Amino acid sequence: MHTIPPHTSLGPHILQPSFPEEVFYAPSRFPLRGRGCTIRYMDALSLEGLTKTYPNGVQALKGIDLTVREGEFYALLGPNGAGKTTAIGIITTLVNKTGGKVRVYGHDLDRDHEAVKKCIGVTPQEVNLNLFEKLIPTLMHQAGYFGLTPRQARRNAEKCLKAVRLWDQRNMLARTLSGGMKRRLMIARAMVHEPRLLILDEPTAGVDIEIRRSMWELLREINERGVTIILTTHYLEEAEHLCRRLAILDQGQIVVEDRMEQVLRQLPEQHFVISLQSPARDGLKFKGFQVHWRSRYELEVEVPAKRSLNEFFERLNAAGVQVASIRHKTNRLEELFVRLTMPDLPGLPDE
Repeated sequence: MHTIPPHTSLGPHILQPSFPEEVFYAPSRFPLRGRGCTIRYMDALSLEGLTKTYPNGVQALKGIDLTVREGEFYALLGPNGAGKTTAIGIITTLVNKTGGKVRVYGHDLDRDHEAVKKCIGVTPQEVNLNLFEKLIPTLMHQAGYFGLTPRQARRNAEKCLKAVRLWDQRNMLARTLSGGMKRRLMIARAMVHEPRLLILDEPTAGVDIEIRRSMWELLREINERGVTIILTTHYLEEAEHLCRRLAILDQGQIVVEDRMEQVLRQLPEQHFVISLQSPARDGLKFKGFQVHWRSRYELEVEVPAKRSLNEFFERLNAAGVQVASIRHKTNRLEELFVRLTMPDLPGLPDE
């Protein structure tokens, strides 16, 4: 529990205290201290024993337990058929669960269905815009579904289009937008009713690398404003760059759930590619590390979990070798994902 002075402004989703010791909710990413009112942290999403069995007997979810804290950027990963789409469908009220509990910001899905829907914004994997509609009507129509007045809808539409950098295109038809702009418009549409939880299903699917990285920056900005984000993606580099926590689903069960850095520590070793400033002399060896020389200017090194990359750098410096650049040979999360969900696979291919 933390306290802050009364009448302190903390952002759009935090109530202003009217008297000392009033309990209200604040994003867990911003621990605050001081005299005044008490902050109690809240779960954005809580799943308890969630199950789903389809009429054909397929068990898509086998009793998963999951908690996403307010303000988190969370990755929900898994191979095709793992149960991700079913879980998202249940959370967003599109799929009926077989058993278990779902709570969104304290609202129970069984008892307060409408409140759950109002807390959530969703961007689906497939582009499902009205391609013959201009951008502001697209967002205003979406806002109307959540009971916003025309004035509120117009104000929010303007705010969201500016946030996703589409204000200059507001009078264009959706069909004339580029692929990346359509993806950004779908995010704006999901945000127009000011949800506290944003669920992104493959938000950068089909866009090029430059657009993908610009969308990463946009998503970080949205999260920094206090919106909780749950991301599903097959671009595991994306999850590693954006998310602080993750869960990996496989065959309807959670096989790992933790902070990103803790999950990545499960790798028994890491592989790096190191480029050198000048050619190395022949015959260099480094005890405790497996090294493969690609050329006199570049090497691959395997760093075991019990050793550190800094230790290898010290060995290089002692040998008079200057490093120009370093990168992971493979995406670390992808490597761990393969180990956990496809244990019989011989390994990731070399570059």
